[in-house]
Amino acid sequence: MFKTFKEDIDVVFEQDPAARSYIEVILTYSGLHAIWSHRIAHAFFKRKFFFLARVISQIGRFFTGIEIHPGAKIGRRFFIDHGMGVVIGETCEIGDNVTIFQGVTLGGTGKEKGKRHPTIHDNALIATGAKVLGSIVVGENSKVGAGSVVLKDVPPNSTVVGIPGRIVIRDGVKVQKDLNHSNLPDPVYDRMKQMQEEIDELKTLLKDYEGRSRSI
Repeated sequence: MFKTFKEDIDVVFEQDPAARSYIEVILTYSGLHAIWSHRIAHAFFKRKFFFLARVISQIGRFFTGIEIHPGAKIGRRFFIDHGMGVVIGETCEIGDNVTIFQGVTLGGTGKEKGKRHPTIHDNALIATGAKVLGSIVVGENSKVGAGSVVLKDVPPNSTVVGIPGRIVIRDGVKVQKDLNHSNLPDPVYDRMKQMQEEIDELKTLLKDYEGRSRSI
């Protein structure tokens, strides 16, 4: 457990350029506190101390603004940046080296039983305000862009943006796991731009036609 806690601290220094010292990270990083609280709550949950696990979870939520159900399975080197408003459901499974940002929801879509929350594979990144809903899979090395709503599986080495989320395939090239999650493709914007260009072209053709009609 102490080795895991040490890894949780080390990944903060790797991912957050604002981190300056161990004492600062240990005392002031709410994402780290939420992860540690969850690891303790999850240990009780596995031993069927459900009420105690839930109490610990709610105490962590009160102090951090991050709600992680004690039943969620979280791997090593998990990093929550800022974290306010993050919600992680009971049947979520999160792999190693996963990063998520504030306002992210890993939730369900209704009152279905069994596996009803997402599975996030290793090295994935879920950007600010994204919603990943239902029993779906986000593949290894994939990114979910800020504000996206993902309702379908995301293949490995892919990027998803928009509402609903649209997959941008990177031809098998690994999507780099970095913090530059604002520089992502926007298929909705691209389509709107294409439509505007077609409208402008039709307007030009219409003016030419009207000009020829008057001359006749």
